[in-house]
Amino acid sequence: MFRNVLIMVAWITVTLGATATASAQERRSRIDVEHYVINAEINENTQTLAAKTAVRFVPLEDNVTSATFELNNALNVARVTDDGGRQVPASRSQQDFSVRLNFDQPLAKGKPVNVTFDYDGRLTGNEDSPVYGIKFAAIHNDYAYLMYPGRWFPISGYTTDRYSAEMNITVAAGNKVVASGLETSRSTGDKMVFSFKFDQNSFPGSIAVVRGDPTKVNSSGVLTSVYFRDGEQSMANAYGQETGKIMAYFTAMFGLPPYANLALVETENGAPNGFSSPGVIFLSPHAIGRDVGIKLMSNQISRQWWHALISPATRNHLWLSNGLAAYSELIYAEHNTGPGALETQFRDVAVEALTVDNVPVIQASRLEDYSPELWALTGAKGAAVLNMLRFIVGDAKFFEVLKQYVKEYAWKPVTTEDFRKAAEAVSQQNLGYFFIEWIESSGAPEFKLEYTIFRTQKGFRVMGKVSQDLDTFRMPVELKIETEGNPEEKRVEVVGTSSEFSVDTFGKPKTVTIDPNSRLLRYSNVMRVAVAIRRGEQFAEISEFGDALKEYQKALETTKNSSLAHYRIGEVFFLQNNYQSAANEFREALNGDLDPKWTEVWGHINLGKIFDITGQRERAVNEYQLAQRTRDNTQGAQDEVARYLKQPYERKKTSDAV
Repeated sequence: MFRNVLIMVAWITVTLGATATASAQERRSRIDVEHYVINAEINENTQTLAAKTAVRFVPLEDNVTSATFELNNALNVARVTDDGGRQVPASRSQQDFSVRLNFDQPLAKGKPVNVTFDYDGRLTGNEDSPVYGIKFAAIHNDYAYLMYPGRWFPISGYTTDRYSAEMNITVAAGNKVVASGLETSRSTGDKMVFSFKFDQNSFPGSIAVVRGDPTKVNSSGVLTSVYFRDGEQSMANAYGQETGKIMAYFTAMFGLPPYANLALVETENGAPNGFSSPGVIFLSPHAIGRDVGIKLMSNQISRQWWHALISPATRNHLWLSNGLAAYSELIYAEHNTGPGALETQFRDVAVEALTVDNVPVIQASRLEDYSPELWALTGAKGAAVLNMLRFIVGDAKFFEVLKQYVKEYAWKPVTTEDFRKAAEAVSQQNLGYFFIEWIESSGAPEFKLEYTIFRTQKGFRVMGKVSQDLDTFRMPVELKIETEGNPEEKRVEVVGTSSEFSVDTFGKPKTVTIDPNSRLLRYSNVMRVAVAIRRGEQFAEISEFGDALKEYQKALETTKNSSLAHYRIGEVFFLQNNYQSAANEFREALNGDLDPKWTEVWGHINLGKIFDITGQRERAVNEYQLAQRTRDNTQGAQDEVARYLKQPYERKKTSDAV
């Protein structure tokens, strides 16, 4: 808890066991899917899907004799036929959710091929998901959602192969289908057929089945249809209002979106916090919460541009989607609450980015889909790269780059080279070195500063050098010189392992600070501690407590009084029922640097819990009262205090409890 982590979607809850690797997907993408015609019937009573999906694809190579698609393992393929009605031999692989089609004769390169899949199955949400640990497809008796990553229709070139689609979805009368595209509907007996036509190449095909009328909210000229259920309905208007504001701001910054209006659909807990498809955004109840999730919404809404309108040509270029979405969070926070919000959030982004420092961004296909590592590399580091590019070219040109990029590549797949060309055309700078350093290479610098102050006839001169250990490094770096008068700022071009500088000042220099505004992705002692703690948190999230403790200890080796490191160690011991060791660590947290500040209130609360568990009520009450006196309500701390002052804390009973 208390992590300012950028989520795409409870996206950090995924373990490393995702099945089909992205690199394998790319190796078998020898075809280009152009168009789908999906005829499907959803039965909410039996929680089943029956579908007939026609696929038109084009072989990209000569002598193609097979084509591989991905399909949810819960769906059984009855037959696959060609456009002449002849059956095409098909084999299933449960390991990677694939269906391999084998053709009698080699397919002609560039000549369209039509095949039709007949399949059905039960989707309750409890089946093995193509993305381990996350529900992307589920049919319930009062709602359903079938999202693209759930592979509920046969997919080739996951997240990279753009296509157009027609869908005819049959549901029981009284239900409505929400999906991408131009909608028509008709009744047939006691059923309704909803048809959608999406002519542009994108990623249509994520659908929801809902009941009742939506809450329609007009905000900033944007009409949002909100399909929330039960307790979340009270948040519909607030989400609609914020959606309009975010859409209006991003339209001004990026250009026209693929959809002028949006639909928001509630899924269920266990589904991703958020998922964006053309014109439709899916949100889990947990993500909706009791306050509008502005970070999540700005991330997901921006994907109308960075996924629906433009998308990576291969998974090695995923940073163009995830990084731009993550950076959109930052610029909306900057717009909404001021520049300080960007600086604060960028620190968290930088920490996340540095948790993976041994893989170049351009090799993202090596990492599992939805894994913490993939998010850190393509999302967090991608955002950090964009922030540094903005620093180099300047605000005006940076945002012009984004507009021109959208204008030139709308409805197309893109590569890093395309983005670089757009940036160079607008900025009139050769940025090859920048993309080599931050996209094609791994690692980050750690700067060392040496300087000497001399008196001159007109004042003072600071002469020194900036050094770091990356031979190929080249970046402008800011220096801030605090003087007895106004501070002086200078931009130094650091090339290679060492670069000299000289700055004249009128007032006597006091201190020299490198990168005072924290614009660069770099290491320092403070950053190393934060990165080690974040890595530990990632291990703890997947219950790898031994590895988590090792990372927390690394943080303490650098900063012995890190309250956050001690607090996290205390959490691990608490989860393991090692209460004495947990109490010791929470005490160390309270005696440490109290950074972040909330470690104080929650340190006392957790000590109180330990004393309650061990039957020391008086000592527990004392800790709760100390927590109360902090008046810190981070993550509802004071609500917890009030609860346990009235009723002693009881540990949760599990089958492992002794």
